[in-house]
Amino acid sequence: MKIVVLGGCGDMGSFVVRDLVAHSDSDIVIADYRADAAEKLAAQLGPRVSARFVDAASESSLADAVRGADAAVGCIGPFYKFALPMTRAAVRAGVHYVDICDDYGPIPEVLALDEEAKRVGVTAITGLGWTPGITNLMARAGAAQMDEVDAIHVSWAGGAADSQGLAVIKHVFYAVTGEVPTYVDGEWKDIPASSGAEAVEFPAPLGKVRVFHCGHPEPLTVPRYIAVRTVTLKGALTPDWNNKLVDVFNALRLIDTPRKIDRVAAIIHSIEAIFRAGGVPFSGARVDVLGTRDGAQQRISYATVDKMGRLTGIPAAIGALQLAKGGLPHGVFAPEGCLDPEPFFAELATRDVHVERIG
Repeated sequence: MKIVVLGGCGDMGSFVVRDLVAHSDSDIVIADYRADAAEKLAAQLGPRVSARFVDAASESSLADAVRGADAAVGCIGPFYKFALPMTRAAVRAGVHYVDICDDYGPIPEVLALDEEAKRVGVTAITGLGWTPGITNLMARAGAAQMDEVDAIHVSWAGGAADSQGLAVIKHVFYAVTGEVPTYVDGEWKDIPASSGAEAVEFPAPLGKVRVFHCGHPEPLTVPRYIAVRTVTLKGALTPDWNNKLVDVFNALRLIDTPRKIDRVAAIIHSIEAIFRAGGVPFSGARVDVLGTRDGAQQRISYATVDKMGRLTGIPAAIGALQLAKGGLPHGVFAPEGCLDPEPFFAELATRDVHVERIG
């Protein structure tokens, strides 16, 4: 099998590549704008790994990079810029595709490629990482144990000491700026980012973290596949002073357009070691599913904690291998629309990533 990883030498993409090398006999292509870095990583990982240049700003370059592969993985961020062209390029090249898109903006247009994907016999999965990804499958697992689902509350905590990379910074700014989507009483609504703060308990070593509404895909996708009245998404960085600094950037209108985000993110990236100070180098997710079973009120909760790169990259690698082997329905899906949670959780456990039922 041949699997192409777009952005495969990046902060998250490199975890996808390393997992594919460790857990498959596939030939792996690292397709990246940083050709020298891609060549260097390929040389470190052995003869099954090769490198090539790709320009994410050119859909034809993306299509050329993935054409002929058994599956492709999209790891080029920020996804509010590149999720749609990467998905469209894979579909039009006739290649099964999965990405780690965690931005809400492109989701409607990505899902709108469903009919075209079905027509050409392609399966595309958007958002198969940490959040979205593992969180979506937690939601599906909990909902499957209910007769009726009232609410699904998704929470995440990302360690500032647990990541690096320009695209990650841009994503955070995008997620906490302006109004963001949520799903309340059967309707999609836009609400102010950073509102609705509450303390959520994550497994050790994270503990209790103050989270708030931010922009992620789960409220846009989960209600498409699960009958539920309310889906919320709240998250935060740790330590909390990072969130308060972003609030200042927002108040000063320094990150309220993509161009401004680019400018400020570049500055932060150049000094980002400062922002890791005092933090726990782990990230986590928790999903609480509320509903009824046999007439009684129920709450089913799942959680996971690990390194951000592992939580994000390993699910995408598992998804790519499933796509390359075939058997999934054709079309464009979020993870909860086409993947069975329990076998997926079991596969994560073979990589020492554990999804635990709590409470």
